[in-house]
Amino acid sequence: MRNKKKAVVLLSGGLDSATALYLARKQGYQTNCLIFDYNQRHQKEVNAARKIARVLNCKFQALKIAFPWKGSALLDSKLTMPSGGRLLANKIPSTYVPARNLIFLSFALAYAETIGAGAIFIGAHTQDYSGYPDCRPEFFRAFDKVASLGTKAGAGNKKIRIKAPLLNKTKAEIVRLAVGLKVPFELTWSCYRGGKTPCGKCDSCCYRAKGFQEAGIEDRFDDR
Repeated sequence: MRNKKKAVVLLSGGLDSATALYLARKQGYQTNCLIFDYNQRHQKEVNAARKIARVLNCKFQALKIAFPWKGSALLDSKLTMPSGGRLLANKIPSTYVPARNLIFLSFALAYAETIGAGAIFIGAHTQDYSGYPDCRPEFFRAFDKVASLGTKAGAGNKKIRIKAPLLNKTKAEIVRLAVGLKVPFELTWSCYRGGKTPCGKCDSCCYRAKGFQEAGIEDRFDDR
């Protein structure tokens, strides 16, 4: 039986996915987290995701998959990691992982259908949309149709909805929302590099710092 208040949440360990998880819980969903270890440069986000799921006492599945062809600075140390937080018009950053969200959502859809969940939550937002093609609103609308047309659940009129509640929010708005939801953002990890502390220079660190600055909130980091 499909439960409309059961959801699968894609949890990367970053601030956005953690906020999406807490928002799903606030909306009354029984959450089941899906964490991907896909041979990224470091394990910081994966470890952070596990911690966050345990804090909320969420069920979670940690999947080990591979992108052996690489194709991203997040997977290939030979590629230059962008820094400075400066998005270039019409240029997809080197941190784009080919078809990553398509692959992750496909796994999440299979998981959701198996456990009878009625929704999938993903923490994508407009800042990613400006650089990543699989973070566009059109992409999520299209995948929502795929979820309906390509599953037994959809064929049985028990649609699994794709929810991207942060899609139209700025980073500062996400930070304020996270604080209001009591997200333990000190446990989250956003840095593309895997040092003891965030590098403060990569694009992800710059976007996060800008968001906290604009929100007027001090960021915190757990000593991992």
